[in-house]
Amino acid sequence: MYGIEGYDCTIDLYATLITEFNPDVICGEVHPNTWNVYLSDKTKRGFWGEAEDIYYDWIFPYCEENSVVFLPVDWFELDVWNDFDPFLKFEGTQREAFQNKLADWFEQQKRVWNATPIPFNSKQYDDIARQKYKWLYDINTESQIFRWICRNQIMVQRIRNTIKRHPGQRILCIAGADHNYCYYDGLKDLEDITIQYPLKQ
Repeated sequence: MYGIEGYDCTIDLYATLITEFNPDVICGEVHPNTWNVYLSDKTKRGFWGEAEDIYYDWIFPYCEENSVVFLPVDWFELDVWNDFDPFLKFEGTQREAFQNKLADWFEQQKRVWNATPIPFNSKQYDDIARQKYKWLYDINTESQIFRWICRNQIMVQRIRNTIKRHPGQRILCIAGADHNYCYYDGLKDLEDITIQYPLKQ
């Protein structure tokens, strides 16, 4: 998480962590189209509110200054994204109740923010995230398959492809905290790699 007040999620913290890890490659939660826009004109900042400012303010310049390979791994389709809103089928008080419950899931996740030295980077957080997305799956299976399961499968596959292309190198995967368990599940059985997760314990 970035920019959330009161939980030490600052650009200085992440800059320190990235520098300490000293990656050869960074896989970021950035859409390939956003990355291409940035490469063509570095004064432009993505599309549809993506990517997070921290990429433009620190991560992209860090990669350029230190010869770190940056690879965008995010996936979504803007023209149909809103058609898969998990609460699209619900109206009125029922929709409001679901939205309130989703907010409550986030409050539960925030309660374990400091389970490890890095905020929200823990298996305790992941356990709640798993439950949250199971709840969303039960409400609207089609939405979750499209918005979450397929999206994360594509993101993980892009990371797997990166591992193949950069054997023996230090690869740092940066994403919103909810993606962590998906990344871990998708990569933990790979041979000949060492996964450092949580990043600090």
